[in-house]
Amino acid sequence: MTIRAISLFSGAGGIDLGFRRAGVKVVWANDFNASACETYKANFGNEIHCGSLMDFDYNALPDCDLVFGGPPCQGFSVAGKMDPKDPRSKLVFEFQKVVGAKRPVFFVMENVAALGRLAKFEAVRKKLLDCYRRMGYAVRFEILDSQHYNTPQRRERLIMIGTLCGADAICFPKKSRHVITAREVLAGFDEPGTGNNKGVCDARITTAKSPVLRTSPYAGMLFNGMGRPIDLSRPCQTLPASMGGNKTPIIDTRLLRNPDSPDWLKRLHAKAMRGEDISGVKVPQFMRRITVSEAAALQGFPKEFKFLGSRCDKYRQIGNSVPPPLAEAIAREVVKAMLKSNR
Repeated sequence: MTIRAISLFSGAGGIDLGFRRAGVKVVWANDFNASACETYKANFGNEIHCGSLMDFDYNALPDCDLVFGGPPCQGFSVAGKMDPKDPRSKLVFEFQKVVGAKRPVFFVMENVAALGRLAKFEAVRKKLLDCYRRMGYAVRFEILDSQHYNTPQRRERLIMIGTLCGADAICFPKKSRHVITAREVLAGFDEPGTGNNKGVCDARITTAKSPVLRTSPYAGMLFNGMGRPIDLSRPCQTLPASMGGNKTPIIDTRLLRNPDSPDWLKRLHAKAMRGEDISGVKVPQFMRRITVSEAAALQGFPKEFKFLGSRCDKYRQIGNSVPPPLAEAIAREVVKAMLKSNR
């Protein structure tokens, strides 16, 4: 049985990679960003159609068994203004219109956790769910964290699944037994700018004039911009789409190679917590920002995946992606349910 799918808001293809690994055949895909579409073509093929989704006739899209995608989340994100009236917030309803036009057996929509968690978005959630149910779909959503699904990154996401097969057909993936740390992934890279480690970020690292302090040295803001250091002994924090400059995360290369090395960051944090002025402290060269290749690995992309466009384009494509291992875990449950229902 071939499961035919339409991919919406596909970006560079992180979610597509996961669904394809689960055996899904993508027959049509769409994204607005030209460089992301070129990346998609380089890795998958010409199924991607570049342009605003609203410029296409939804009824003319290929017939499919499944629709999946992650509508832009800036209007719902805690990193933004969390404005339900943001034009981008309306794109969850464009996704819904495609589902209404094509009537797939299943759909999967990804978005930020805030859409499923915060009271201020309750009206949006209710409108979405009520409309899907009027269309005949059973719908459930859960908030999943990618660190529990073979991804070395803490990244909470709302996953909404709907089906015409009834609520009993909706299953979410079980958590993986092993949590992958940032060190496990990054230790396999060559030196920045050599071999398998491309896309060096040259944004300087300086200590903040007015640091924002938290109990952990890996939280708050000790450095310029919002590029926080990564705790290599854990999955990294959520990667932002705005990487490439001062918001690019930072690692200690001494600790990466040797976990028993002196922890410079903890000493700096301790000084700041004591009230000492750290604004003039020189940041050593072994503290650096992660590369494009390292960011892609922390998002769960395989090393052979190609990113096209400028360096900032590549960082943005990675930060906007659904982690492929999370997408694959979800897709396998959906595929299993579709095969079981023989639809």
